[in-house]
Amino acid sequence: MNVIECTVGPFASNCFICYNADREALVIDPGAEDERIIALLHSEKLTPKAILITHGHMDHISALAAVHGAFPCPIAMHPTDQAWAFAPTNQMLPYYETPAAPPEIERDLAEGQTWTDAGFDYEVWELPGHAPGHVGFYFRDRNILFSGDVLFQHSVGRTDLPGGDARQLTASLRRLATLPPETTVYCGHGPHTTIGDELKHNPYMQALKP
Repeated sequence: MNVIECTVGPFASNCFICYNADREALVIDPGAEDERIIALLHSEKLTPKAILITHGHMDHISALAAVHGAFPCPIAMHPTDQAWAFAPTNQMLPYYETPAAPPEIERDLAEGQTWTDAGFDYEVWELPGHAPGHVGFYFRDRNILFSGDVLFQHSVGRTDLPGGDARQLTASLRRLATLPPETTVYCGHGPHTTIGDELKHNPYMQALKP
């Protein structure tokens, strides 16, 4: 798996593009700067096979409709976040207007699902706390997790936004702590990390210890 990390928008959100040897790709969280993401896909001669959304906050979906329009392929998102993600309440002026809705979201994500796209197998993990319908994408055979905004390098996602819940976030972190320490975590903001490093240096993960 090749991973391109594209940091976009005023909140420096990470959009990830994962692709195989045949240039088939997954696009994860196209949050802003749609023209830049589309140009990158064209320049790398990539063909998206699915667009995966970790959660519905505006800084993770504001380029979704445009990217989907340029590269029609299935969109995957948890239905809990679909219910509010494209409403006026999900904006933060002057930085983000209400995200444009795509014509259709073909896949309703849920805990325990497994999918294969672009030749990659991955699991859907429900990880609420930062957002009610937050999910992570776990590529078990590659020891890779796309965590969205649940876990950052030495920090975690905030819980004071609508739908946030500190207890749920703690439960999600506790679940992530069970992953192998060598698991690479691609975060929704900031650099990637590993579960082992977070268990050693992240105060929120350290607080999970008995």
